[in-house]
Amino acid sequence: MEGAQEDVLRRALELALQRGANYAEVRYQGEVRESVVLRNGFPVAGGTTVSKGVGVRVLVEGALGFSSTNVLRPAALREAVEEAVNLARASARTRKRPIEMAPAEMGREKVVVKPRVKHEDVDVSDKTELLKSADAAVVQGARRLGAEAPSRFFSLSCGYTVKHVINSDGADVFTSIPRVALSLVYHVHHQGRSQMRHKDLGETRGWEGVERWRLDEELLEDAEGVAGAVVKGVAPPEGAVDVVLGPEVVGLICHESAGHPGEADRMLGREAAQAGETYIKRELVGMRIGSEHVTIADDPTLPGSYGFYLYDDEGVRARERLLIERGVIKELLQNRETAAELGTSSNGSSRASSYDREPIVRMANTYMKPGNFGFDELIEDVKLGVYIKTYSEWNIDDKRWNQRYVGVEAYAIRDGELAEPVFRPILEVTTRTLYSSVDAVGKDLQMTAGYCGKGDPMQAIPVWFGGPHIRLRSVRLLKG
Repeated sequence: MEGAQEDVLRRALELALQRGANYAEVRYQGEVRESVVLRNGFPVAGGTTVSKGVGVRVLVEGALGFSSTNVLRPAALREAVEEAVNLARASARTRKRPIEMAPAEMGREKVVVKPRVKHEDVDVSDKTELLKSADAAVVQGARRLGAEAPSRFFSLSCGYTVKHVINSDGADVFTSIPRVALSLVYHVHHQGRSQMRHKDLGETRGWEGVERWRLDEELLEDAEGVAGAVVKGVAPPEGAVDVVLGPEVVGLICHESAGHPGEADRMLGREAAQAGETYIKRELVGMRIGSEHVTIADDPTLPGSYGFYLYDDEGVRARERLLIERGVIKELLQNRETAAELGTSSNGSSRASSYDREPIVRMANTYMKPGNFGFDELIEDVKLGVYIKTYSEWNIDDKRWNQRYVGVEAYAIRDGELAEPVFRPILEVTTRTLYSSVDAVGKDLQMTAGYCGKGDPMQAIPVWFGGPHIRLRSVRLLKG
């Protein structure tokens, strides 16, 4: 922000304190996004969107109030402050227990991630041609196996997020982050059989991130794998078998059955009416949930990651959070409000998706820590099993306990070797059974991008999730 605009933020902060706030924060957030969309190889949409404004959050008489404005003038900021204070006072009358903000060391830093190649320096026609080439690779990959990919959708997004957070406890953090992302969906069809495939890529980088993806090569191989399952896939074996899961599947499992249930606000009931509850209760922190091979972390500080940040929206320095350590529930994702209620400290987990949303507890980059096994070592002593490389569908209950994953590209494992493709193997299992069945973890690590939805109003926020290949012993698969 320019100096004059920064002065407006500080005057708004001072006004909130004058109006009786015990705590106040003011956050400027600006988003610029350019998009290019293709459907079945033809451009159908595109353009640039700009969103910017200021969110004001105050703690008054033990209650929080939030308001926002997209008009960056003193009068509009005064109105936002007044509204936030009035909302907090009204809420205070109904609260049985006052909200507190746990003490935390406040950041005072400028964090600017500079792209090597600015996306705006790449002509939109070149971006469109890149997507057309990637689309053609999907068609070619399917046809190599005798199938067709009749329906395809690509959406490329490039842009920047700028934030400036100040609060009455001394935070003063400015961040500027570039992000590139690609979301694609396609269907493969052959003789009455079909399978949907979706894939997401994203990084905190400039256009160089897109160049790193090598989309033609990546999607040709991806479509071949999906087509192989559709054209040649057999039913999964019956009875208990060993299962090797690919990093994409492992990442989704970590996100859904370790990350979401590890959100402290969910445990305290705030998400119960929107996204659900959690199997984790206060007394269960420290409980064993899996084998000693399972360690799951959430780390916003990974360079280049789609969920990257160094300070959260409350001005707290981000760090790695160990959700599960060697099979034991270790730590929850905390902001200052939940930390105060649970008698601990914030671990920098507070984020908002835009200026007009309050910051809430969020994941960033959730993944299983690598082990020591190569892929060949994971399958070499599997007599009969299935390797599920990617997924198409998934479901999980409100408490993140019963879950179901439907494989897309998958292969039988026979006597330690990959064999014929398997069509739509389904892993349906509880969280404890899944994590307890892990007996070996690969040394590779791969990440998938996505947008995590949470809150009311809904907030979709950029994240990574991933892990290495892992092996589950003696689990049952269903037929798709």
